[in-house]
Amino acid sequence: MTVPSRPPSGLRRWFLNELTDAQDQGTRKHADAWWKVMCLTGVDYFSTLGYQPSIAFLAAGALAPIATLVLVLLTLFGALPVYHRIAALSPHGQGSLSILEERLPRWKGKGAVLVLLGFAATSFIITMTLSAADATAHIIENPFVPHWMDHQVGVTLVLLTALGAVFLRGFKEAIWLAVALVAVYLTVNIVVVGYELVQVAIHPEVIQDWRAALFTQQSNPLLMLLLAVWLFPKLALGLSGFETGVAIMPLVAGDGATPEEALEARVRNTRKLLTAAAVIMSIMLTGSSIVTTLRVPAEAMAMGGEASGRALAYLAHRDLGDVFGTIYDLATIGTLWFAGASAMAGLLNLVPQYLPRYGMAPDWARATRPLVLIITGMALVVTMVFDADVNAQGGAYATGVLMLMTSAAVAVSIAVPNRRKIYVPIAIIFAYTTMVNIVERPEGLQIATWFIVTIIGASLVSRVMRSTELRIEGVEYDALAEELVNEAARRQSLRIIANRPDTGSHDEYAHKLDEALRSHHLPGDALILFLEVRPGDTSDFSNRLKVKGADVGGMYVLRCTSVAIPNAIAGLLLDLRDRTGTTPHAYFGWTEGNPITYLLRFLAFGEGDTAPVCREVLRQAESDPETRPRIHVG
Repeated sequence: MTVPSRPPSGLRRWFLNELTDAQDQGTRKHADAWWKVMCLTGVDYFSTLGYQPSIAFLAAGALAPIATLVLVLLTLFGALPVYHRIAALSPHGQGSLSILEERLPRWKGKGAVLVLLGFAATSFIITMTLSAADATAHIIENPFVPHWMDHQVGVTLVLLTALGAVFLRGFKEAIWLAVALVAVYLTVNIVVVGYELVQVAIHPEVIQDWRAALFTQQSNPLLMLLLAVWLFPKLALGLSGFETGVAIMPLVAGDGATPEEALEARVRNTRKLLTAAAVIMSIMLTGSSIVTTLRVPAEAMAMGGEASGRALAYLAHRDLGDVFGTIYDLATIGTLWFAGASAMAGLLNLVPQYLPRYGMAPDWARATRPLVLIITGMALVVTMVFDADVNAQGGAYATGVLMLMTSAAVAVSIAVPNRRKIYVPIAIIFAYTTMVNIVERPEGLQIATWFIVTIIGASLVSRVMRSTELRIEGVEYDALAEELVNEAARRQSLRIIANRPDTGSHDEYAHKLDEALRSHHLPGDALILFLEVRPGDTSDFSNRLKVKGADVGGMYVLRCTSVAIPNAIAGLLLDLRDRTGTTPHAYFGWTEGNPITYLLRFLAFGEGDTAPVCREVLRQAESDPETRPRIHVG
């Protein structure tokens, strides 16, 4: 069917030029090598080195290296296997959301997706705001930075605006910037951690001091291990890179002779990405926790101390000089600032795959640049609400991350029943970690709830506003239906009688035809067809009509199933017009009952007072009254 549209302006074409084709999700023109995309997710994952050693020490004291080892083991033998499986089950980057959606029927699945999108928005947007705020803290605390820059909120807002500007330019620029930042950041961290490990080897007495502190804290080795496991949830931010690693899968290139082979290659490459990132991070987390625990004074690691939130930066300045320390700060600032890039990329992939398809966002929400502006605007608001305070946002960040990881483990446990012995214990561990985090920092759940309520509220408003859109992605006819369409084209006259499906008997159609003949003047040479549309999954927003023809004792019927009956009839009438070259006339009976009740039924179940809604859909879809299919009610 063809609907006239106004040619877009140059600005509009630029603004919407990256619309995602819902029928071809797997081919993005900006796909790149897996190791480059790893750097895009790595700016989030690796940036936790900026604050994770301090978090570990504050949570576990001298036990920090052991608690970090627990985190590393869960990373390599828990999170990594789960997300390897998620990558195979959702190769277009939908993540655990799509797995749960497929296995929960109708609105239950979509409701679960909306709630998880709320947690994803919490995780990804707080990633942007928290990381930018932490980058600002590193800027302000550097000894060479002038005092006039000592404005936490103002500098953070500038950093977030600059991040949005990079994505307005395009993904390729974002990926190359991420590669450069990760290369520099990992290099300076390797230098600092390597130097400090050498110092530990040269001065082994620090190990004796650490052991003394360790046994002062807890004398029983078994209880030490149990305490480290108990304290692990406080270190859970070190797991923050996995969900974004899967969410940006469409950016990972995969070579193959066929689309199926290319998709398999993308899954393999994404697994390489996840594995490489997890191994690098595990090594760096272990090394950084050891050197900061052994080489930084406890009073400096305390809240408000010189090393608070920046233990490795403290060592870089103290032991390698302010010049190298400033280089380290610049690398950390750049990485923390750009950590929001992977979060931005994740949201830019997730939102178009769900909300527009549900009718819960405007169609332009499938485009990159409008979403960049919206996400950046939300990040600016969140930053001002929390005064760019890193600690105030930590609970929400951890809650969002852990909820997504828990849902991933649960989804894999459901989707792969023969491996539940492996995945169920992992899901239980993540669920436990999430609950501990929520109990200790309930503000995280409160903030996530605001995101969920906002998304669901805006989604429902959008669904109502888009209810009279055409909502038909195409029409397919079986052999008999195709014959009837060709006959209508030959006669150049087509009359459609809308019929509510009932017994399907010849008498039913004969009675309906008599009513139409009494109420309307139907031409004698017109082809008269009955049209029956049954409601399908009304939680969907659009679908492709599959029309089947039927011959019931000489009465010809077109039958199909759709998510919204009036919209389906309007779409079919437009398609028949285009195929036959004649204007169809559709005939309806009056609907008895309260019109408000029928309106609510249409919004909720896709059916109601069909004739007026069908006419309104046609009016919006076809601006020319002369070529618009005719609606008759009698």
